[in-house]
Amino acid sequence: MLKQWPPLNVLRGFEAAARLGSFHKAADELHLTQSAISQQVRSLEDYLGQPLFFRQGRAVSLTDAGWDLLGTTQAMLQQLAAGIRRLDQYRKPNQLIVNTSPAFSRHWLLARLEAFRALHPEADLWLYTSDAAPDMTAQTIDIALRDDLGPQADCAFRVLVEDRLYPACHPRLLAAEARATLHGEREMDWSHWETQGGADVGQRGQGMNFSDPGQLLDAAREGLGMALVSGLLAERWRRDGSLAALTEQTVRGPKWAWLVHRDSQDDPLTRAFCEWVSGELGVVREDGGAAA
Repeated sequence: MLKQWPPLNVLRGFEAAARLGSFHKAADELHLTQSAISQQVRSLEDYLGQPLFFRQGRAVSLTDAGWDLLGTTQAMLQQLAAGIRRLDQYRKPNQLIVNTSPAFSRHWLLARLEAFRALHPEADLWLYTSDAAPDMTAQTIDIALRDDLGPQADCAFRVLVEDRLYPACHPRLLAAEARATLHGEREMDWSHWETQGGADVGQRGQGMNFSDPGQLLDAAREGLGMALVSGLLAERWRRDGSLAALTEQTVRGPKWAWLVHRDSQDDPLTRAFCEWVSGELGVVREDGGAAA
């Protein structure tokens, strides 16, 4: 029996670097610096007395010992995650943990939560927002509701609705001869609009850039310029007159979907939240009714 174990954060750093084949990518995933990952790996190698990676400039690859330890470490971390999930039974009753993006929470979900609470006052909702999609096997989350999801192990996955995107600005800018161009990422980048055959609305290559689609939407509402916005997230602001479309044309946007962990699928509150969200989104089942 070892008298002293390597720290868990060191093993997590090694696992991420080995799985991704990059100290830089591991640092991004774990929200650390690349030097921190490098130091963690080095300390683990010193502890074990042998190298785990071949280093060739910025590229890294596993040694035979590294491959051996990777399998052991992944099995241990997966078993630990499963054990932690089993503790869910000790949570306070009626707790429901929902993950989504900050943009979806601020611009769509929060304004509707009072209606859900009125229907289910017993629900102890925990709204957990994150910029990146969660790992449902490693985190205690009942439902993830986002536009950047794909299937994951031990989860039910369903695409709910495909967003539509269009250029918009504050109404006072509609009559302006030239408007500043605001730039987003992924589908909110103007290259997506142009690739999908969107009309020329005077967009330019230069302008302010935003990584968060919610902040991009806020910037357009504040009159900083025109942006390619999510029809789903912009619905409230277009309805109250603080945002105006530059054209009635729309192009396809990201697909909003949910992941429901298998341990939560039979929970009444989880099912109630999924049915409520489906109704709010107007999702239709194959049999013609509201989605469940």
